[in-house]
Amino acid sequence: MTGSVVRPPAYQQLADELRADITSGRLQPGERLPPEPELCVKIGVSRSTVREALRLLASQHLIVTTRGVTGGSFVSHPDATQLADGLSTGFALLTHSAHVGLADLLELRRALEVPAAGLAALRRTDAHLIELRGALFDPAIDDIDTMLAAHTVFHRAVAKATGNPLFELVGTPLYHASYGEEVIGGLPEGYWNRIDADHRTLLSCLAQQDAEGATRSAAQHIDFIAETVR
Repeated sequence: MTGSVVRPPAYQQLADELRADITSGRLQPGERLPPEPELCVKIGVSRSTVREALRLLASQHLIVTTRGVTGGSFVSHPDATQLADGLSTGFALLTHSAHVGLADLLELRRALEVPAAGLAALRRTDAHLIELRGALFDPAIDDIDTMLAAHTVFHRAVAKATGNPLFELVGTPLYHASYGEEVIGGLPEGYWNRIDADHRTLLSCLAQQDAEGATRSAAQHIDFIAETVR
């Protein structure tokens, strides 16, 4: 006997259709979606179903809904930070499975961060350098939470300095996933002093627009992390 096929709820089907229109480019950033009454008639669903679909898309940062005479639902403009939030969830799920480990994350970090450092050295602006300096920490006085946050901000700033938002989008979730509780608890004394020193060396290379030195520094940084937390 063949089992029956379970159809997703109507709001999910509508959300899937609208998501496909957005991700395919049929609906462009800033473009207004059809009004709720029009979607009700077009799809043949109730207004509450339409609203639930729109709430789902808004929670995924695909649309923004405003109220008032000129309000409505509009396709969001891409934002690397918001999109990275969704990727972070996926990375977290994978790293708690048996299929992806810390070595896999560091392998991906190496593939991204080493070339990114070289590009950042060539493309960085004074504003990027200011942001990077602001992300430095003092391992002698800062606590672990402060250093973890600063670590993420620093590497995100390097990715941003490449001028390619895809580096920032893919890299950001990695910095959160690389430091699970089991890793933090086993870090040796002096670990954060070395991380701080590596950040300052990389920053110096970026300031001098030394692409070769930046890529070498980034590779050594990942080597140290890999050797320490394995």
